[in-house]
Amino acid sequence: MRAVLTWRDKAEQCVYDLAFKPDGTQLILAAGNRLLVYDTSDGTLLQPLKGHKDTVYCVAYAKDGKRFASGSADKSVIIWTSKLEGILKYTHNDSIQCVSYNPVTHQLASCSSSDFGLWSPEQKSVSKHKSSSKITCCREEHNDILAVADWGQKLSFYQLSGKQVVGCQDGTISFYQLIFSTVHGLYKDRYAYRDSMTDVIVQHLITEQKVRIKCKELVKKIAIYKNRLAVQLPEKILIHELYSDDSLDMRYRMKEKIVRKFECNLLVVCADHIILCQEKRLQCLSFSGVKEREWQMESLIRYIKVIGGPPGREGLLVGLKNGQILKIFVDSLFAIVLLKQATAVRCLDMSASRNKLAVVDENDTCLVYDIHTKELLFQEPNANSVAWNTQCEDMLCFSGGGYLNIKASTFPVHQQKLQGFVVGYNGSRIFCLHAFSMSAVEVPQSAPMYQYLDRKMFREAYQIACLGVTDTDWRELAMEALEGLEFETAKKAFTRVQDLRYLELINSIEERKKRGETNNDLFLADVFSYQGKFHEAARLYKRSGHENLALDMYTDLRMFEYAKDFLGSGDPKETKMLITKQADWARNINEPKAAVEMYISAGEHGKAIEISGDHGWVDTLIDIARKLDKAEREPLLMCAHYFKKLDNPGYAAETYLKIGDLKSLVHLHVDTQRWDEAFALGEKHPEFKDDIYVPYAQWLAENDRFEEAQKAFHKAGRQGEAVRVLEQLTHNAVVESRFNDAAYYYWMLSMQCLDIAQDPAQKDVMLSKFHHFQHLAELYHGYHAIQRYTEEPFSFHLPETLFNISRFLLHSLTKDTPLGISKVNTLFTLAKQSKALGAYKLARHAYDKLQGLQTPARFQKSIELGSLTIRSKPFQDSEELVPLCYRCSTNNPLLNNLGNVCINCRQPFVFSASSYEVLHLVEFYLEEGITDEEAVSLIDLEAPRHKRENKWQEITSNTSQTLRLDETLDSMGDDDPFTAKLSFEQGGLEFVPVVVNRSVLRSMSRRDVLIKRWPPPLRWQYFRSLLPDASITMCPSCFQSSDKGGLDVVFLVPTHCQATCPWKVSGPHQAWGC
Repeated sequence: MRAVLTWRDKAEQCVYDLAFKPDGTQLILAAGNRLLVYDTSDGTLLQPLKGHKDTVYCVAYAKDGKRFASGSADKSVIIWTSKLEGILKYTHNDSIQCVSYNPVTHQLASCSSSDFGLWSPEQKSVSKHKSSSKITCCREEHNDILAVADWGQKLSFYQLSGKQVVGCQDGTISFYQLIFSTVHGLYKDRYAYRDSMTDVIVQHLITEQKVRIKCKELVKKIAIYKNRLAVQLPEKILIHELYSDDSLDMRYRMKEKIVRKFECNLLVVCADHIILCQEKRLQCLSFSGVKEREWQMESLIRYIKVIGGPPGREGLLVGLKNGQILKIFVDSLFAIVLLKQATAVRCLDMSASRNKLAVVDENDTCLVYDIHTKELLFQEPNANSVAWNTQCEDMLCFSGGGYLNIKASTFPVHQQKLQGFVVGYNGSRIFCLHAFSMSAVEVPQSAPMYQYLDRKMFREAYQIACLGVTDTDWRELAMEALEGLEFETAKKAFTRVQDLRYLELINSIEERKKRGETNNDLFLADVFSYQGKFHEAARLYKRSGHENLALDMYTDLRMFEYAKDFLGSGDPKETKMLITKQADWARNINEPKAAVEMYISAGEHGKAIEISGDHGWVDTLIDIARKLDKAEREPLLMCAHYFKKLDNPGYAAETYLKIGDLKSLVHLHVDTQRWDEAFALGEKHPEFKDDIYVPYAQWLAENDRFEEAQKAFHKAGRQGEAVRVLEQLTHNAVVESRFNDAAYYYWMLSMQCLDIAQDPAQKDVMLSKFHHFQHLAELYHGYHAIQRYTEEPFSFHLPETLFNISRFLLHSLTKDTPLGISKVNTLFTLAKQSKALGAYKLARHAYDKLQGLQTPARFQKSIELGSLTIRSKPFQDSEELVPLCYRCSTNNPLLNNLGNVCINCRQPFVFSASSYEVLHLVEFYLEEGITDEEAVSLIDLEAPRHKRENKWQEITSNTSQTLRLDETLDSMGDDDPFTAKLSFEQGGLEFVPVVVNRSVLRSMSRRDVLIKRWPPPLRWQYFRSLLPDASITMCPSCFQSSDKGGLDVVFLVPTHCQATCPWKVSGPHQAWGC
């Protein structure tokens, strides 16, 4: 231990007493009749306190630091605050000898020659007590403070923390700092040192964790190695070890205890041994205290260090005063001389690979040797300690003269200010011991890295950078390595700074090298272009024979002026290409006008047209189209396209005519619906017939002009297209419950199929479709009334009509039910109307059928009520409703299992299109060999017939009514041969048609015959009215018949046939009406 004067001051009078503030920042001195307050850090007198009238003998500070007290010869005690303000004064009978604070209760004891008093902050008065003898002192206790008084008129006050203040009789105040010899040990990032004389603190220099080991005795020596810690006490040596092998574990436990007194200069611990250094001798002891071997040196041992090795075979590096440097293995008796120098050794360290040795001698010179060749590699002055970097073979640091020196390889030394001694160097951290503390200093390795970069030693520079440099340094390393074409190092460095752009460049270059490219100028040019050194890159591209790459680079960067300078007066193709790229750039930066002009000058008419068209510049397009030659077909077609798009069909037509593209011209007229021009063009060029009439027909169909659409399809020869359009329209009408429209569309489809049937190849299929569509048209026409009756609140049809329609549908729906037609609605209507008209038997049948079907909720109550009430009605139908067959005069039941044919003669019934009553028409067929024209001419002759008396005889049976001629009459008197043709074999299962010959045709009257003049390939149909006085009218277009006149007559075709029908139907589109 030694004392160092920190500061000194001179008081005018004798110093009788002093006291420290508990935190050590202030010093209170009793000098004369004043108190002097000093700042302990630099000896500044803060303030003199005057309050006593006589000499101040004593002073004391409270433990909590809030107040202090002073006692004087004037018999008074003054209590002061820490802010140097007096707050209380009280007196004794004699001069005050001493004062002292209780460290716990902060109670003040003040003593005079004859009494003592006690004061506490909680009470206002001072309790005093007499003493039988003179009081000379009282107990004065202060944490970490020791006061010493002697007869030499001197009072010394010590702090265990290392401060000492001396006050003298002549008024001199001296402040000393007590310095104890450093007891410590270091291994890599663990530093162990003595604290409070009896404790050991182990500090992890990286994580800043600390652990205290209390030894309760004076710690004399400390040694640390890996997981071992050795502590020498006065009478023993303690060996500690870590709990685990974790490098961050800071928990130590006792391993061994050597109870024996040792005297040594240095202490070293290994895995299984401790090494004692005694002047010239080294002793190796086991942890049990047994001496295993000993080495005697030629000179004093100045330095010793464990340099690692297997447990029990560690190596020691030893430096002697005579300059000899030895390597000793703990399991060997022989020391190995590494080298011998002329000066004494002060500090040693060996490189990580054990190839180099650094020595600091007594002349403060750092010398570095090659261990194998004993060659002095270099030396540096002003060194007091040295340490190799444990992660880099060629880097060391040494301290001295207030500077830290870092040396890499043989490069010049890099210096920075640092106080203390270097004791370790790991990566970018340098461990420095300064005064009593060990610190880890983070030192960037930028300087040595740049030294390597200057010599193009990229891999070594990368190793230095890995020790710790800034991101800027990493980027500089990456760039330098890239320019040096050291791609592996550059890739690692760019990965460190996460620069994906340059990593992609390196990967692309490496791929090209794998493919066999070896032109380094080309690689370096790519690097320069990435770095923004475009002119250097262009020169390298040109030197490597890739001028096109330089041109691409300039154009991609929009440096068109540089590109032109680079080209000079080169190839016109390249100049054109450059102008095109400049136009592309102008287009990208939203300058279309300039781009169009440049494209035109470069001959890129297509791009100019595209921009003009996209911006709607019709005038520019006109100029381009008129300047272009008609041989330039593609750009002219583009112009026409944009004219059409911009609603300028006239200019588009002009352009198409210029290039002679008549087909496109036809499409233009069609797309713009300029049908007159299209038809005129079609007349001149028949080959475009399909291109004109097919779209025209589609347009007509879309605008509900179906008849015209059909004509157009026919004209174009596209009957299948017409059928598909009508089928789709029909399906939509059914789905949307527009059954009147659906009936009309099906009639149109049937007529279309009949027209297509003229083709012999499709005749059978189309005729089958014709009859099917005719049947569907009749069904939907009838169901329209049923749907309106069930869905709408009011009915427009008479009950008899609804009754007839529902019977017609019931007999027609014997097989599959068409889409949209509801059996429930049909049966519901039939049941309601049958019940209302007296057909109770048929109504009961309808209600029974409804019971087995799923009915809507709105019908259920009515159906249930009707099913109950109909049971009260007779099980028979009204005879007025029973239909009559006009061929055989048979009354048919209302519920006919055969359908809409007579149950006796199987003759199909002909229904009225308005009331759906059975008409008095009988269909007859022409005898073979008679043509339709001949038959009409024979009927038109109207041969005269004799009038005769009606001799019909009525015969009534249980099942039928029959009218027949009286057999007694002379058959030769029958002047109507047609009636003879109505006879048939009663009870036959097959239908026997009525076939007439020429004589029968001549006997017929024209007004009694109705003819359905179907177009080929169908034959005409002939019907004879058996009640000539009852008129029947047939529409010449749709061939639907009715027994009534007036506006209530409805047929299959809409208003298009009003010109030929005698009945007119109101409304623009009355499906099923004439």
